This record gives sequence, C-alpha cells and structure tokens, in this order.
Amino acid sequence: MLGMNVLVFLLVLMLATGLMALFASDLLAAIIMFSAFSFLAVLVYLMLGAPDVAFTEAVVGVVATTFLIVALKRMDRGCSK
Repeated sequence: MLGMNVLVFLLVLMLATGLMALFASDLLAAIIMFSAFSFLAVLVYLMLGAPDVAFTEAVVGVVATTFLIVALKRMDRGCSK
C-alpha cells in the first residue's frame, strides 16, 4: 500500500513539473522543469520494476537536457512572451 501511495505521489509531481515546464516564461526554468520531469519518470519506472527503461530514460534525459542548455547558451536567454 505504501508503494502505491509513493507511486501516485510521484505521478502527481510529474504532472506538476510537466505543467510548470509547459507554462514557464523563462527558458532555463523550463529546461530545469523538464530535467526534473525526466528524473521523476526514472523513479516511476524503477518502482514499476523496469530498470532497463529507467536507465534509457535517464540517458535520454541527460543528453536532451545537455543539448537544450548548450542551445540556450548560444542564443539570448529570455522570456518566451
């Protein structure tokens, strides 16, 4: 029962970070929220017993976050509004 409560809590956090990343006006904040979303997805996959999927998500999340930060550094960081 405790595992199910933790899983629901992680899914709610994933929903919250996804919405924050979607509606963030600062691009760096959106990238950080995307990274947090990816980390929470790794935890959910591990709790569901899929370590191979969790490892793949971790690698994809790190690579995507790195690319996004490098791209952000090459352009003017600012608000999307």
